[in-house]
Amino acid sequence: MQRHRSSILILLALLQPLAGALAPVLRIGTPIGNATRDAGAPEQPLPIFFAIWGVIFLAYFLFALATLLRHEPWMDRIAAPLALAGFFSVVWMLSAQIIASQPLDFVLLFPIAITAWTAAYRFDRVRGMGGSPAKFIADAATGLLSGWIMVAIAISIPLTIRSFSTLGPTDLPWPMLWTTIGAAALGTWAFSRFISRSPWFFIALGWGLVGIILNNWTITGMNWLAIMTGVVTCLILYLRLTRGARGALGQT
Repeated sequence: MQRHRSSILILLALLQPLAGALAPVLRIGTPIGNATRDAGAPEQPLPIFFAIWGVIFLAYFLFALATLLRHEPWMDRIAAPLALAGFFSVVWMLSAQIIASQPLDFVLLFPIAITAWTAAYRFDRVRGMGGSPAKFIADAATGLLSGWIMVAIAISIPLTIRSFSTLGPTDLPWPMLWTTIGAAALGTWAFSRFISRSPWFFIALGWGLVGIILNNWTITGMNWLAIMTGVVTCLILYLRLTRGARGALGQT
């Protein structure tokens, strides 16, 4: 059973980048980033910042490999929701390229978030029971995916709002940006308060917010939006460093 689960994780670790390459490499469907590329939307990170997916896929694959090479009992509880997160990630990537419906893509982000956060929560409950390279990898895989999906949900809210209206990418820039930042801040509070103490979540979240800062400073020219995003980013990180996080410990 353990080897079967490891094989599924490894398969999903390989399918995720392959699914994401469906349009740009095989010319099937529309590349995922086309909806926001060169649109000048103030709540979007620079395209280069989406390269974090490569790091997430690598951490996912290394954890899958660890479950195969050196199985430990705690891995089973994390492997199940992480496998579901990988499956839903493949579904989302295929939908984003083949169907290309923004409302549908937005809805499909939530199963990824729920399963990734479940994996992060379960790992947080065993975090203090000794350290190992496998635990470092598991923390990175669950934390990075959880943080970046939070970014993906936050930046997708304005895109979804626009899909139901006649608003353009640069219309109402302040409300759209605050919607994104507010969602990210609320999600960060919920994750650190109820789910996990993982620093990797904040690395992924901070990476996304820095991408928004640089997008507004270098591309859109909306410098005040960049400054306010920077202020909020510093505040989120400051609160994490000074107030800490309770994570799964707060639920025991």
